[in-house]
Amino acid sequence: MSSSDPLPRLRDAIAEIDRALLELLRRRMDVAGEVGRIKAEQGAPIVAREVEHQVVERARQQAESCGVSPEVLEEVFRAIIRGSVERQHRVGVALRERRGERLLIAGGAGGMGAWFRSFFGLAGHRCDLLDPAFAGLPSEAGRGRFAGLAEVPDLAGYAAVLVAVPLARTAEVVGSLLAAAAGSGPHPRWPLIIEISSIKAPLAPVLARARRDGVRVLALHPMFGPRKSLYEPLTFVLGTQRDPDEERAEIEPFLSHPYSRLVAVPLPHHDRLMGWLLGLAHLTSLLFGAALGRSGIAPEELHDCASTTFLRQAATARSVLGEDADLYLDIQRLNPYRADVYRAARESLAHLEGLVETNDRGGWEDALAAARRTLPAEP
Repeated sequence: MSSSDPLPRLRDAIAEIDRALLELLRRRMDVAGEVGRIKAEQGAPIVAREVEHQVVERARQQAESCGVSPEVLEEVFRAIIRGSVERQHRVGVALRERRGERLLIAGGAGGMGAWFRSFFGLAGHRCDLLDPAFAGLPSEAGRGRFAGLAEVPDLAGYAAVLVAVPLARTAEVVGSLLAAAAGSGPHPRWPLIIEISSIKAPLAPVLARARRDGVRVLALHPMFGPRKSLYEPLTFVLGTQRDPDEERAEIEPFLSHPYSRLVAVPLPHHDRLMGWLLGLAHLTSLLFGAALGRSGIAPEELHDCASTTFLRQAATARSVLGEDADLYLDIQRLNPYRADVYRAARESLAHLEGLVETNDRGGWEDALAAARRTLPAEP
């Protein structure tokens, strides 16, 4: 490269600008931290949608002067907003700990157990863990780590017990907690039990038993897996068994987080929803990958020639197919509405195949329009 090459000089200039940008970001996060401290003292919500909208709109309006698209600047500033929300939330942890509760996580050594431990910690709660994985480890009980329920010295002292064990074991673990409640004698405040299984039908007997015995068990369902960022929208579905407002009031203190969103549905409706939200979504990704496997075309060639649509579909399929195979089989197998989903998939494929074979353009257009109407609007 010749000494007259302008690129090194320009790269040095960009590096200097980057340093200035990072300093400005540091200052912005410091201010966000002070905002977070004040909000924590006042008990005010961290996320202010109207303020975020104003920040994004200002960025979009400056896109042309920056020589980039509005979408690029919006993405940049949404990332900065997420960083500010995280800083505000983290700064308030110490203050929230004064109002925090003591929780026990059954399955605390697993993926979702670890996720909830971090989540609850940011809300100011103190978590002990219960998991067979701690068996044989020295001095774990003193650190709030228990290998079995019998090792927990004061179960009634917890505000809540979260059951984050594999789907096939959830009913058993909830049942053991109910047995502990029955054998403990009268307590003025037995812990709230929160189970997070993806399919609720297998829990029907144990939930009925809890209602009969007067033990509060909430059927919560986080609509994400253990790799979910703590600073993205977090949707929780609550399968309500009693008064929805009463159950919301019981669970909301534990879901205190700027991006939490709680949706309550009647418990009998939960699994029907999951048949389509999980069962169909998982099934279509598996079919996508399985059908490609029958194509005889190498994955590298598919990738090199891929359309935008194919790449998006492949990314979704990769995300699904990389998850726990046993869990995803149980989500299909244990859902009592599985047959409805499979029947609809078969009938829809047969209908579309018939439209293609008969070159029914009007029917094809109607089918696409009808399918579009069933899809939820973009956020």
